[in-house]
Amino acid sequence: MRTATVTRDTNETKITAELNLDGTGTYNNQTGIGFFDHMLDQLARHAMIDMKVRCEGDLHIDDHHSVEDVGIALGQALAKAVGDKAGITRYGSCLLPMDDALVRAALDISGRPFLIFNVDMPTAKIGTFDTELVREFFQAFSTHAGLTLHVDALHGYNSHHIAEAAFKSVARALRMALEADPRAAGAIPSTKGTL
Repeated sequence: MRTATVTRDTNETKITAELNLDGTGTYNNQTGIGFFDHMLDQLARHAMIDMKVRCEGDLHIDDHHSVEDVGIALGQALAKAVGDKAGITRYGSCLLPMDDALVRAALDISGRPFLIFNVDMPTAKIGTFDTELVREFFQAFSTHAGLTLHVDALHGYNSHHIAEAAFKSVARALRMALEADPRAAGAIPSTKGTL
């Protein structure tokens, strides 16, 4: 079973993140940030990854440390759960529409972290959530998961829709990349022999 639990304990946040890559998309995320919980729920559901996140953060300052550190913990958990990457498809992509928004995500579970994030938000906030934190989450997540990740918003004028389409498109791309490749016979998906 491809599962992992990561605990991160700093002066700013206390986090536990649990993942089951072979789950059914169940989720139980509590970070104290309503919109962020909603986005994590989307990530779990559409990636078909079981996810449980608990975060106690310094929300009296702002949401930044909590969002970034959850990204770090989830990235570490993903890297741990996927192991040596034997037999996975490795690459995934998704072009996802959500009302006015259209977001494209493409990723490689390569062990080489790199983020390209061309997503402009029309507003600075979604409710009380700072929209710039969407990028912060994906930067932390992709770095610590070892993902090459490209996210591009092609259309959109509603910040909520754009952000949600970004999380859903990344989720669908992850689902594709994490699936077993039936023709790979458990081989590492690289000519190098390792990832």
